[in-house]
Amino acid sequence: MSTLTIENISMRFDLPNGDHVQALQDVSLELQSGELLSVLGPSGCGKTTLLNIIAGFLAPTEGQITLNGHRVTGPDAERGMVFQQGALFEWMSVRDNVSFGPRMAGKRESDWRETVDHLLDVVGLRDFKDKSVYELSGGMQQRVALARCLANDPDVILMDEPLGALDALTREKMQGLVLKLWKETGKTIILITHSVEEALLLGERLLVMAPRPGRIHREYRLPFADDGVGQDLRAVKKNPEFGEKREEILSMIWDMEEEIMGRAEEVEA
Repeated sequence: MSTLTIENISMRFDLPNGDHVQALQDVSLELQSGELLSVLGPSGCGKTTLLNIIAGFLAPTEGQITLNGHRVTGPDAERGMVFQQGALFEWMSVRDNVSFGPRMAGKRESDWRETVDHLLDVVGLRDFKDKSVYELSGGMQQRVALARCLANDPDVILMDEPLGALDALTREKMQGLVLKLWKETGKTIILITHSVEEALLLGERLLVMAPRPGRIHREYRLPFADDGVGQDLRAVKKNPEFGEKREEILSMIWDMEEEIMGRAEEVEA
C-alpha cells in the first residue's frame, strides 16, 4: 500500500526586481493508496505548482513530500503525469506512444505487449493502434496520454487539467473513463481542474485552495465519484446533494475572486 505524504510544503518564487511571490504556504496532506483527489480554486492559488512539486519538477522552498516511505527529490516512474495537452509524440503511432515508457526502460516487447494491448482495449483505441497521433481527435489523444501513463504502472497518477481543452460531450465521456480506470486499476489519482462540476464528479476527496499565499481552504469527502462509476454522469449531477455542494463551492470561490479583485483595485489606487 502506497502512502503519499505532503508535509508543510511552501513555495516562494523570487523575482528579478527583488519582490517575491508566495505561491504556497504550509500545505499538508496525506493520501492513501487508491484515493481519488480533485483540487480546485481560483487562479493563482498554487494548485498546479503543488502538482509540479509532487511530480518532482519543482523543489519546494520548505517542507517535503514522501511516497512509499522515501522522499521525492525529482521525477520518477512511480509518479505519472497527464498534461492538459497530451505531450505525445505526434509522429509516432498510438501503440508506440503507449509503449514508449516500457521500451525506454529497456523492457523486451514480450514483457510489455500484452499490457499495452490491454490498455488500448480499455481506452477504446485498439482499432487505432497503428494510426499516427496527429490523425486523432483531441479526446482520442487524451486517451492515448492516459494509456501511456498507465503503461508505466505508476503508484500515483497526476493530472493537470487533462480534460480542459475538450468539448462538453467528449469531456463527459472522458470523465467516465477516468472513473473507470480509477476503479479498475486502484491507482492513487490527483486531478487539478478549474471546473467545480468536474471536481465534484471526479473527487472522492476534494480540496478547495485559497490564493496568496496558496493554502488548503477546505476539504470535502464526497460520494459522487463512487456513484458515477459505470453510471450516467448526468444522473449523478441531478442528485440534490450534488447541486447543493456545487452552489456552496461556487459561492466560496466567487468570494475569493471578489477579494482578489478588491486587492488589485486597492493596489492600482
